[in-house]
Amino acid sequence: MYHMIEVAIPSFRYEESDLERGYTVFKIEVLMSGRKHIVEKRYSEFHALHKKLKNSIKTPEMPSKHVRNWVPKVLEQRRHGLEAYLQAVLIENEDLPKVFLDFLNIRHLPSLPKVESCSSIDDYDCEEFSKLSHQPVLLFLRDPFILPTATDDSPNVVIEGVLHGIYYPYLQLR
Repeated sequence: MYHMIEVAIPSFRYEESDLERGYTVFKIEVLMSGRKHIVEKRYSEFHALHKKLKNSIKTPEMPSKHVRNWVPKVLEQRRHGLEAYLQAVLIENEDLPKVFLDFLNIRHLPSLPKVESCSSIDDYDCEEFSKLSHQPVLLFLRDPFILPTATDDSPNVVIEGVLHGIYYPYLQLR
């Protein structure tokens, strides 16, 4: 299945801590809808994710939990294996569980609307139509009809133009 999400694990680093033994952190790059963000996870977090996912979706094989020596070559193999694991989850599953999206710090998964599945635009009971998500294009911090009192005599053409465009888009100005 194709999702509008791409993941890569380009690098890892060793983290030292006074409270516990050192550990490796993997840098995950998540590209979704043209935006990229970074998530950093330890192997133990991947392992916990795998345990949660394997009961609900088709999961690929996880790289081995036990690594005998922490040399860069072995860690590079683990990095590659974890990257392949995330990519396989994306490819092999049509519906991605919330726990997987949370792991990648994805709040909502954009989907392409299936317009052809609705008999008409007036069919509001259509399941796909109700799933469409959108974000506001304009945001008014106060009532736009109450125009600011201008100290000069020139009208606020920006506000008037926006209001005209929203409420009277088909009316031609003379």
